[in-house]
Amino acid sequence: MTLMMRSSHVFSLLLILLPLLASCFADPKQVYIVYFGHHSGEKTFQEIEENHYSYLSSVKETAEDARSSLIYSYKHSINGFAALLTPDEASKLSQMEEVVSVLRSHPKKYSLHTTRSWEFAGLRKWTKPHHLRKEDLLMKSKYGNDIIVGMLDNGIWPESRSFSDAGMGEIPPRWKGICQSGDSFNSSNCNKKIIGARYYLKGYEAYYGPLNRTIDYKSPRDKDGHGTHTSSTVGGRLVHNASALGGFAGGTASGGVPLVRLAMYKVCWAVPGVEKAEGNTCFEEDMLAAMDDAIADGVDVISISIGTTKPIPYTEDGIAVGALHAMKKNIVVSCSAGNSGPNVSTLSNPAPWIITVGASTLDRAFISSVELGNGMKLEGQSITPYTLEKKMYPLVYAAQVLNPHVRKNESSQCLPGSLSPEKSKGKIIFCMRGVGARIGKGLEVKRAGGIGMILGNSKENGDVLDPDSHFLPATGVTHISAVRIFKYIFSTKEPMAYIFPGTTVLHTKPAPTMAIFTSRGPNTISPDILKPDITAPGVYILAAWSEASSPTKLDRDHRVAKYNLLSGTSMSCPHIAASCALLKAIHPKWSSAAIRSAMITSAELRNNEGNLIADIAGNPADPFQFGAGHFRPTKAADPGLVYDASYTDYLLFLCSSGLKNLDSSFNCPENPPHPRNLNCPSIAIPGLRGAVTVQRTVTNVGSSRSVYFASIKPPPGFKIEISPPILFFHSVRQKKKFSITVKEDSEMLGSRKKGEYAFGWYSWFDGIHNVRSPIAISVA
Repeated sequence: MTLMMRSSHVFSLLLILLPLLASCFADPKQVYIVYFGHHSGEKTFQEIEENHYSYLSSVKETAEDARSSLIYSYKHSINGFAALLTPDEASKLSQMEEVVSVLRSHPKKYSLHTTRSWEFAGLRKWTKPHHLRKEDLLMKSKYGNDIIVGMLDNGIWPESRSFSDAGMGEIPPRWKGICQSGDSFNSSNCNKKIIGARYYLKGYEAYYGPLNRTIDYKSPRDKDGHGTHTSSTVGGRLVHNASALGGFAGGTASGGVPLVRLAMYKVCWAVPGVEKAEGNTCFEEDMLAAMDDAIADGVDVISISIGTTKPIPYTEDGIAVGALHAMKKNIVVSCSAGNSGPNVSTLSNPAPWIITVGASTLDRAFISSVELGNGMKLEGQSITPYTLEKKMYPLVYAAQVLNPHVRKNESSQCLPGSLSPEKSKGKIIFCMRGVGARIGKGLEVKRAGGIGMILGNSKENGDVLDPDSHFLPATGVTHISAVRIFKYIFSTKEPMAYIFPGTTVLHTKPAPTMAIFTSRGPNTISPDILKPDITAPGVYILAAWSEASSPTKLDRDHRVAKYNLLSGTSMSCPHIAASCALLKAIHPKWSSAAIRSAMITSAELRNNEGNLIADIAGNPADPFQFGAGHFRPTKAADPGLVYDASYTDYLLFLCSSGLKNLDSSFNCPENPPHPRNLNCPSIAIPGLRGAVTVQRTVTNVGSSRSVYFASIKPPPGFKIEISPPILFFHSVRQKKKFSITVKEDSEMLGSRKKGEYAFGWYSWFDGIHNVRSPIAISVA
C-alpha cells in the first residue's frame, strides 16, 4: 500500500470517528432533580407527568430525548422530577421562575449512618409515680398495632423471627402500599408485620449501570444487614434467647413497638467494587421517590438512618425536602445526626421539621481481660466468640515478628502481609491501632499463625474501646494499658499472656455517655436552630440481621448470624422513630411538631450515677452532642406542655431564610419572623450583641387547670429573663405566649472567645411536669 493510500484510509477513519469523539467531549449527562415544591390543584398522574415532560422538552432537542431522559416523575406530594441532564440544561431549568431548585445527584452525597436499649431507656421501670410504666404505655398504645413506620434503608430479611406476624390483627384499612416482587422476594414475604416493601434503583443504575445482582438483590431483600437491624429496632417482635456471635448481649430481643407495622423502602445499594463493610450509597432521586410513595401509602412515621458527611442547604438536601412534604401530612420523620464526630459542625439532617438523633452508650460492656506473665491483669473489650485454652502463651510485639522490608512507621500495625509466619506461629501478637482496619489486623495475625491478638489503642484513641468480632481470640485495650503491655514485653526475656473469653456485663457505669463518633452541632445551615434534638442508644445495639451478610460484612467472613451488634447514629435513629410511633398511637391528634417537642422537653440530662451526661473520655457533654438529653419515652407520653408548629410556621421560617417560593399557594410576607422565633422547644442564638428577645408559645396537653412556673439556668456570661414567669392554664389545648430576653453579662463573660458557645436551660414546672429546653448562645 502506498503512503498516499494509507493517508487516505486514515483520513476516512477520522471522518467516521469525529462525531464519536465530539460526543465524548460534549457536556456529560448526569442526574438532576428539578423541584417545584408542592402539587397545587387536582391533576391526574398522567397530567403531572406530561407537565414534567414539557419542561424537559423545553431544553431537549427532541421529544424522544425528553422522554428517554426522565428517571422519576414525583406525583403524590412532591412536585418535581429526576432526569438525565447536561449542566447547561440544568442551568436553563434552574432559571425558570416556577422552579424552586435544581439538585445535582452525587453517588457519595448520602450513605447509611452505620436489646437492652429499651430497658435502659426506662421502658421496664417505674420512673416517677405520675409517669407510665412500660406495660401501661404499650397497652395504652395498643403496642403500636395501628401505627405504620416507613423505613428508608437497604432492605429487610423477612424470615427473621423479629418480623413474625403471629397473633397480629388485620392491616389498617388506610394502608395503600404494595409488596413489590424481585430477586428472592415476592408477595408472600410480606405479612401483617411487614405490610409493604418497595425498592428504588433508577438513580443508582443511571450512575453505575445495571445492578450487579451478585452483590445485592434487585428487590426489597436485604443483603447487607443494616435495614434488617434498624427495622427490628423499631418494631421487632419479642424473641427470647437472642444473642450475637455465640452468646454476647443475650436476652430477649424486642423492638420499641412490638406490634407496629413496618414498610420497607429500599433506597441504598452496594457499591460496585467495594466491600459491604465500606458502606452503601443512597441516591437522593431514589429517596425522594420513596418518600413520595411513603406519604401516599399512609405511613405515620418515617425512619431514615441516612445522611451526609457534612451539612448541606435545604434546597440541595433531598431528605430535608421529602421530610417537609411528610410533615405537611403530619408524618413524623426521625433522622440520624451522622457519624462524623468528634468534630464540631458536622451533623447532617439539620432541618427543624426533622427530629435529629445523636448516639450514646448503654449500660453494657463486653469485657475480655488480659493477664500478663507478671500477674498484671488489664481490662479489655471484645465480642470475639473464639477462646484460648487456659494457660499462658508467648507474647510478642508486632514489630518483633515482621517480614523484611516493612516500613518502620507501620511496624506495629499488623497490616496485611506484614507478619512473618515463622516468627508469629503460636504466639499472642500485640498490635497497635492507627493504620488499617481493626478486623483486618486480626486477620493478619491469624494468617501468620498467631494464636491470639491484643489490640492496643493509640494515644489518639485513648480510652475509647471498640469490641470487635475477630477471627481468633482477641481483645482491645486502652492506651494506658497498651503502654503497660509494651513496657512489660521489653522488661523480660520471655513475656507471656492470656486472653480471657469475652463476657457480657450489665449495669456498667457511667451510662449513657456520648459516642465519640456522633456528629456535633452547631447547626451551620440554620444557626438559630439547635441541633441535634436528642440522643438515644447507638453503641453495640443487638438487633436482627440478614443471613446473606456476615457479622463483619467482610467478603472473607463467611459466618452467618441471625442477630448482630452494630453501632452508629443509624442505630439511635430507629429508637426515636419507635418512640414517636408510641406517642402517635397514644396521641393520634398530636402534630408531628408536638411529638417532637414531647420527646425533647422530657429528655434526661443525667446518667446512672446521677451526674450530667459526659463524653466517652469523661468530659462534660453539651447540647451540640446530645440535644436536650437522653430519650425517655415514658416521660414523653405525658409532657405537660408542647411547643407546636404548623406547616405554615415552617414556610415562614424558610421565608426568613431566603427560600420564598417553596409552595406556590403560599406567599412570603414582606417581613417574615426571624428564624429564632420558630416555635422550637430549644433556643440557639449565634453571635449575640447586647440583648435579644425570643418569642415562644406553649400548648397545654396536661391537666385542664394547671399553673407553671419558669425556672432558668442561664449560660455562663449571660442573663435571661422570662416574661411572664408564671403561666395559668384553664383548659386542655389552651395556648400561652411568653418571651425570653437574653443579655450579655459583662461581668461574667470573661475571656469568652468570639463564636464560642455557652449552654444553659430554662423550664416550666407545675409540680409534676418539668418541661425543659436547652439554650446555646455565642457572643459576637
